[in-house]
Amino acid sequence: MAAFILRRLGALFFVLLAVSIIVFVLMNLVPGGPFSLGERGYTPDALANLERKYGLDKPLTERYLNFLIGAVQLDFGYSFAVAGSPPVSQVILQTWPVTLHVGIYTILVSFTLGLTLGIVAAYRRNSWIDNAVTFTATLGIAVPNFIIATFLLFLIGYQNGWGEPNKWIIPPLWSGGPAILSWDYFLPVITYALAPTALVARYTRASVADALNADYVRTAHAKGLSEGHIMARHVLRNAMIPMITVLLPQIPNLLTGSLFIEVVYGIPGLGKFFVTSIFNRDYPMIMGLVLLVAFFWGMTYLVTDILYTMIDPRIRVYGSKGGTT
Repeated sequence: MAAFILRRLGALFFVLLAVSIIVFVLMNLVPGGPFSLGERGYTPDALANLERKYGLDKPLTERYLNFLIGAVQLDFGYSFAVAGSPPVSQVILQTWPVTLHVGIYTILVSFTLGLTLGIVAAYRRNSWIDNAVTFTATLGIAVPNFIIATFLLFLIGYQNGWGEPNKWIIPPLWSGGPAILSWDYFLPVITYALAPTALVARYTRASVADALNADYVRTAHAKGLSEGHIMARHVLRNAMIPMITVLLPQIPNLLTGSLFIEVVYGIPGLGKFFVTSIFNRDYPMIMGLVLLVAFFWGMTYLVTDILYTMIDPRIRVYGSKGGTT
């Protein structure tokens, strides 16, 4: 297992390298730039000075190598968008805790509620409960979250004084404090959790329903085992494999923020900052955020493969010759 993890971490390094090359090249192929003369109104002399200051006058390969040397040291440079801004890594550390708070609560709500609804619907197949869960799940996936956010903000937030935009003052995740349980989280988390809850419920329902129809479950019933024992030892254990494959990759999305949720509720988080950086063509910020998201995706798939072997010992992540089986 240790050798497998080391190989996957090595592969992740090359994935991050490939992502950085592709994004860096495409980003610089787009016409214009962060100090474009037509968009920002700089004089030619001022534009030349700015490009010289930030190294934009150098060849593309040299700029990428300079970026790569800094990225290895977690130094992505300084933001182009705001004069005198702190380093990109520091900006990420200041904004990401806000997104992490919302994302962690969303994961807890969506996975707990979705798993419960999916299991109940699978046990009551073709009943009104199953139909209600399926209808609600379909609705939660189909309706855009910015529509739900606007509706809830008007219907509940402004009527009760909850979720008022631009009042977010949140401490870092590790510092504790009363803001961690603030009502400011209520509406954003409920809105953000609807779509993943629906997705978790649908896949849980399908996986558990397939497991309930399996021969080993009928054999367990014939032996007189209790429903709780069958559910824990046979149904859920075998249903978790397809569920993990589909549901675990939802976590990076939830931990890196949603533009629509953060804009509607005025949350100064990473998702909103990512999009504004793209519009501002803030190259260092874009590269830092893209690599952060790519790293999360790579680690998620590594954790997924490890969980496979923990849930089902029949699955091996490495064979006798080092291959996957």
